[in-house]
Amino acid sequence: MQYRTLGRTGVRISTLSLGAMNFGRLGRTSQEEVTALVDTALEGGINLIDTADAYGRGESEEMVGRAIAGRRDDVVLATKATLPMGEGTNHRGSSRHWLITAVEHSLERLGVEHIDLYQMHRWDPTTSDEETLSALTDLQRAGKIRYFGSSTFPAHRIVAAQWAAREHHLGRYVTEQPSYSALRRGAETHVLPVAQEHGLGVLVWSPLASGWLSGAVREGREIATSRSSLMPQRFDTTVPANRARLEAVERLAAVADEAGLTLIQLALGFVTAHPAVTSALVGPRTLEHLGSQLAAADTVLGHDVLDAVDAIVAPGLDLAPDEKSDAPPALLDASLRRR
Repeated sequence: MQYRTLGRTGVRISTLSLGAMNFGRLGRTSQEEVTALVDTALEGGINLIDTADAYGRGESEEMVGRAIAGRRDDVVLATKATLPMGEGTNHRGSSRHWLITAVEHSLERLGVEHIDLYQMHRWDPTTSDEETLSALTDLQRAGKIRYFGSSTFPAHRIVAAQWAAREHHLGRYVTEQPSYSALRRGAETHVLPVAQEHGLGVLVWSPLASGWLSGAVREGREIATSRSSLMPQRFDTTVPANRARLEAVERLAAVADEAGLTLIQLALGFVTAHPAVTSALVGPRTLEHLGSQLAAADTVLGHDVLDAVDAIVAPGLDLAPDEKSDAPPALLDASLRRR
């Protein structure tokens, strides 16, 4: 396992991190299975675990908390807030009103006294940067959180938050968590350069493109992944965008074979090769999945392999642009771009 410094924090984290979205109902994983995954990840050199309050409405946090009991100091523990956590009007977002409550709930579920990295799961357009950063700064000073970051923010919102922190003398986001893979390279156009400019650590989610780059999605095979059962429209190969992805996967698999790599090694080695990226989040459901991902921990791709990936999916290109998670709201809601 390799280790890199998380932005300017001085904290060293593994280049692969353990994502906990599949812990519990969503991934159909039991506490015993989750504990085994955490055990194996830590033994393999992973030292950052990333979860969120919204994963199973707190279930993932509870399972992570039980799995790390007795070895808290060995883990850089990250979680998130802002997505809806109930039917209450204010049980969501990044207002001071909600974040003060949300962090206490997360601490209780995790069974810890502090959170190492507390991330805003999505940009909240209804709340000012000053409001959010002020609340996070106070939580940091109170010892509830050590650092705070953003997740899936549009590049211009990352910049706006950095300026707000400076203008109002508040703590700043020290990390960003974007979606990035060999099939979804849009982050290269703005988000990753902005992260580099402001010295942010970058934790990449979905580096295997929701399973497209796991080796389970290939030409001529029935697609029967966990994610495909939840979102079948994203794996329907009669859809042109999905057809383009499948064709790219076949070409990437050929590159991997020629380089003596698995497709997973190619995919994870690709994202961790970018100089802005600190770590790639893997989200295994089984020990077999985790084993195949840990096998990529020391993968370093040569320039010839990276050039071959560029020739298949051009830098900055998203093969499924309609699935972008960081699109400005006005691109999705026509009323926001019309007087």
